[in-house]
Amino acid sequence: MLTILAAGSVFFPGLFLLSKQCLKSIPALRWSEGDAVIVSARLVSSVQAVMASSAGYIIASSCVDIIEDQHWLTSSYIMFAVPYFVYDIYAMFMCYWYKLQVKGHEEPSAAPQRMSSALTSYLRREFLMVLHHVVMVTVCFPVSVFWRQGKGDYFQGIMFMAELSTPSVCLGKILIQYKQQHTLLHKVNGALMLITFFICRVLLFPYLYYAYGRYASIPFHMVPFSVPWYCNLGAALLMAPQLYWFSLICRGALRLFTGSSRSQRPRPAAAAPKERQTDGSELPQPANGYSTRSTEPELATH
Repeated sequence: MLTILAAGSVFFPGLFLLSKQCLKSIPALRWSEGDAVIVSARLVSSVQAVMASSAGYIIASSCVDIIEDQHWLTSSYIMFAVPYFVYDIYAMFMCYWYKLQVKGHEEPSAAPQRMSSALTSYLRREFLMVLHHVVMVTVCFPVSVFWRQGKGDYFQGIMFMAELSTPSVCLGKILIQYKQQHTLLHKVNGALMLITFFICRVLLFPYLYYAYGRYASIPFHMVPFSVPWYCNLGAALLMAPQLYWFSLICRGALRLFTGSSRSQRPRPAAAAPKERQTDGSELPQPANGYSTRSTEPELATH
């Protein structure tokens, strides 16, 4: 078990560092440190999403009895993926930090002070996403590995497959970062993001309730009254941020496809006032991509 945990602790940060170095050193690219960090973070998130979705499909498709059947990959992948959520908090902050430097053209002598204020701003701005990651590590991990006692691997596999929406989210954030909102690729990816997020994250828990009701021969509307209260509480707490983030996707998608905010290429001078920090410098786009001010469906990973 500790070996798998250690493997994940090496794999995700290692992939991030390797990707960053390649983007900076390949002659045809020669990207800056900030650009390499931002794209590498999206790449690692997409790789984790593909791995989780693949593991989830293998687990779910192998379980005939959705309560009693077990698959070795369930606990193994949970152990492997836990370090990802710790790493991703750091990666999101680094994205935020480099965007802040580009916006503010920071002087090196101001770096320590700016790093401190940026960390505070990051935690305030990305509170929901950071909280989500902390809960995944401190609550969902022990519940999934120890408290379940080997039951419900099918449900765990289905929850892994929620990550299917992440690659389109990451691509959308990269396209927005590099001002490609006017392209066909951005519109196609936006539609794909909307569909996959709705199916994989919003419909996730209703489907789990439906699957259990069919297994136990209970009407769908009676399932919440037939399962322990803590199952309902956990489902509600996990689904709430998904609904919030989906509302942001819908808002951005509405603007995108009605052409109300991106009918042309972005102009050099921004028409809308920028959000500013207390010291007057402009805030970058959110590190995780979710923003109530965003005009496009720029979204997070989890």
